[in-house]
Amino acid sequence: MPKLDRYLFSEFTQSFLAALMVLLIVSMGGLLVDVLGDVANGKLPAGLLLSQLGLATVQFLPLILSLALMLGLMLAIARLYRDSEMAVLTSIGVGPRRLLRPLLLLVVPIVAIVATVSLWAGPLSLRTSQAMIDNANRSLILAGLEPGQFTVLSNGGVVYVNGMSSDGTRLSKVFMQRQQGNRLDVVTAKTGHMYFEGETSRFLKLEDGYRVEGPAGDGKDYRMMRYASNEVALPDGSDKKTQDDPELLPTSQLLGDARPEANAQLQTRITPPLLCLAFALLTLPLARSAPRQSRYGRVMLGFLGYLVAFLMMINGSQWLANGKLPGALGLWWLSLPLLALGVWAYLRDGRLSRPKGARA
Repeated sequence: MPKLDRYLFSEFTQSFLAALMVLLIVSMGGLLVDVLGDVANGKLPAGLLLSQLGLATVQFLPLILSLALMLGLMLAIARLYRDSEMAVLTSIGVGPRRLLRPLLLLVVPIVAIVATVSLWAGPLSLRTSQAMIDNANRSLILAGLEPGQFTVLSNGGVVYVNGMSSDGTRLSKVFMQRQQGNRLDVVTAKTGHMYFEGETSRFLKLEDGYRVEGPAGDGKDYRMMRYASNEVALPDGSDKKTQDDPELLPTSQLLGDARPEANAQLQTRITPPLLCLAFALLTLPLARSAPRQSRYGRVMLGFLGYLVAFLMMINGSQWLANGKLPGALGLWWLSLPLLALGVWAYLRDGRLSRPKGARA
């Protein structure tokens, strides 16, 4: 590899990795807030916090990598113009087109990674996440009830479990306290187990116990009863997707699926690597600037362009799923014009305009 290519490739890579680190930290912070919200609402077991955070990050990687690549390249190329290195390169006959080789040394592997994650790893991580949540919601251990600890329910109640079976399905010696208005409800049971109604509604069925109900403050209006079974609602689990949901299907199965939702999902997986390549080619003409010109204005322009394309991809996918766009049109109306624009802008960049009145 020529020394110039090694230098430019090193500059591009360092800038890309710096942008990727910042975007990953920001993105994982937002994802962590969402996952913690599900844990606090009882929709997600706390034991799956880190695994769900990692799987959610994989699903967002195509968008993060594409944006990091565009911003990193724009910052690196803008620095070359700001420090007059591009002027020096141009003076020795190295124009903007000569940057294509070191540019592609970074862009091609990143586009390949984006395509792999978008078409294969992302759907796989979503299926894995759904399977882990489904299995956890059927276990009292992962649902939040642990032997020897007090557990707060979403309705404000408190549950204490003395013993639990190894598979987390049955309980022994249960104590529960709830307050409804000004009435205090205390329930004890020898045994208990969890069962489901529908896909997400979970109930704890207590057996052979006592229930004492009375005022939370002063008063003597107490009632005690013995029961054979008593049912208590647990926090609902997260929404469960069906097995034929297009988001869970592998890409190979989407190819033969005639449903509009499947076509929309397929186009959503194909478009990110094409957008990544298009915006990577647009970085060189967008980053062109004078030596003392601010470089962040053009970076913001590129970010806004990426944001508009991302929003159009989301809206276009919804239009395809709702039948508002023809299935054959897909999202090609977005990706192919952007690719053509990127190639045209790159080939045109650095070309000297012919003076007016010059003879052919």
